[in-house]
Amino acid sequence: MARSDRLLRLVQALRRRRRPATAQSLADELGVSLRTAYRDIASLIATRVPIRGEAGVGYVLEAGYDLPPMMFSADEIEAILIGLQWTRERGDPILRHAADDVVAKIGAVLPVDLRPVLLEGSLMAPNFGDRIAVDAIDVALVRTAIRRNRKLTIDYVDRGDTLTRRTIRPFGIAYFEAVRVVLAWCELRDGFRHFRTDRIETIEALEESYQPSRAALFKRWKAEEMGRKKS
Repeated sequence: MARSDRLLRLVQALRRRRRPATAQSLADELGVSLRTAYRDIASLIATRVPIRGEAGVGYVLEAGYDLPPMMFSADEIEAILIGLQWTRERGDPILRHAADDVVAKIGAVLPVDLRPVLLEGSLMAPNFGDRIAVDAIDVALVRTAIRRNRKLTIDYVDRGDTLTRRTIRPFGIAYFEAVRVVLAWCELRDGFRHFRTDRIETIEALEESYQPSRAALFKRWKAEEMGRKKS
């Protein structure tokens, strides 16, 4: 591994951690000796990368530090490529267009030697067309409501073909092979519910915001789902 790549991976390893990382744990992750790990940490500090800590205690990367956005390794580019191809095949129309824009933007600023990894990549996430998600609504409206913490009013047809009007607090969307599902708190049912986008007949975006935040709702929903699986 080139030294520049190793230093980049070291910064990434520190950025992922919420607690101080020992030099030994960093050395193990990078596959280098403890001496090399110490030397690399000293090199980064010398170039004013804000690493705090000491030998025997651990090291942390101070908040707010970031790398130039296009310093990707080949493995990272391939991970991005698979995600973008998945989105191209299965995302809603706006997301598919956005995926193409992302490829163009990244490709324009990558080093010449890495552009073929993105633009001529051999990794695929194909969709053979036998199970394609079909939306009855514009899913972009849902994504916007989630970002803005806004409520939605929907007319929904459940599995028993019963139509109900509901006000929901959307906090996530699950993208499956054949369906897309809105995760939300339903005010009608006073609880978490899942709404398939192909069963939502109408949708209206409200200016009314909701509390708690989408992040808090997602955390509560996840805890309930984990508890349900364990029971």
